[in-house]
Amino acid sequence: MKYIIAACVTFCVSATFVALMIKIAHQRSWFDHHDQRKIHSGEIPRLGGIGFAGAFILVALVLTVSNFTESFGIRIIPALIAMPLILIFGVVDDFKPLRPRNKLLVQSVAAVLVLSAGYTFHRLSFAPLGLRIEFGFAGYPLTFLWIVGVTNALNLIDGVDGLAGGVSAIISITLAAIFAAKGNADASLLCVALAAAIGGFLVFNAPFPQAKIFMGDGGSQFLGFTLAFLPLLDDGAGGASLPIPFAAALLLIPIFDTFAAIWRRKRDGRRIDSPDRAHMHHKLMNMGFDARGVDAVVYTLQVALGVLVYVSVVTPGISAIFLLGAAYAIALAFFTAIHFMNRAVNTGKIDIKKHQILNN
Repeated sequence: MKYIIAACVTFCVSATFVALMIKIAHQRSWFDHHDQRKIHSGEIPRLGGIGFAGAFILVALVLTVSNFTESFGIRIIPALIAMPLILIFGVVDDFKPLRPRNKLLVQSVAAVLVLSAGYTFHRLSFAPLGLRIEFGFAGYPLTFLWIVGVTNALNLIDGVDGLAGGVSAIISITLAAIFAAKGNADASLLCVALAAAIGGFLVFNAPFPQAKIFMGDGGSQFLGFTLAFLPLLDDGAGGASLPIPFAAALLLIPIFDTFAAIWRRKRDGRRIDSPDRAHMHHKLMNMGFDARGVDAVVYTLQVALGVLVYVSVVTPGISAIFLLGAAYAIALAFFTAIHFMNRAVNTGKIDIKKHQILNN
């Protein structure tokens, strides 16, 4: 029952906040700016992240105060401070783009706040193979790189109506199911609240026919940071956090897209933070998909990854490693396929007008 109540309350608060942001943004002409990454037209508000992030932070604070225990409430306070920090500077970036080093500085401070509470990846272990590697102090730099990396990775897939939000909601639901199976009710409840907050935003961001508001850099960086943090939530004894191979498998879509972008820009002799129109969603649209088609394809992939990761977590024995490996293989096959298909479209080997992939 508490899951239903938390989800309903968070959804309603989020939808209300987002609707309010739409009204304020139109009154003040706070619309999304265009650059080489953007594919939309028209004047669309860009501050939806304030709405759903504000709703989640508010509900997370209420849940923390109502369950203020040593293992959960006290430890999570630094992360709850870091979340609005990421959001605020992300919103500043929406109005006046910050220098990459300044963005990195803010993200680093937020990551250190999480580390200061002892939230880290503790070990790499897999019982059927007799594998158990304690990270020790190395867990801190590893977790730092994880948080900063994922914070930026989510930002790169925020290019189609409903895409980043939908993918993040599916990841949140998967994490909620995993933590519930592990008996970590506090962490599971937070994941449910995040999914509900995103749902309140998607009411206005879905491409039916066009989004009424975008999440902006504030929203995408907040989601990246929060999704990087949630797998670190443990039961106070360090026993229920999600190991990094499983956490990374859940986030393979933004991770692979980020690696592809870095490789592409290095290959072309450009800065790794330079914008382009060669991300996963750009390639899918070049292949003939509209925004709803892109969402359908990527959502399906994310659901498949979520199911494989969840089953690999709850499955005993050697089968678990094959299931986890299948998640990595599917994601790699997907990105490889769209890379070569996009190249074929660009070179004229595939005629989109003659072989339309998706009906508009």
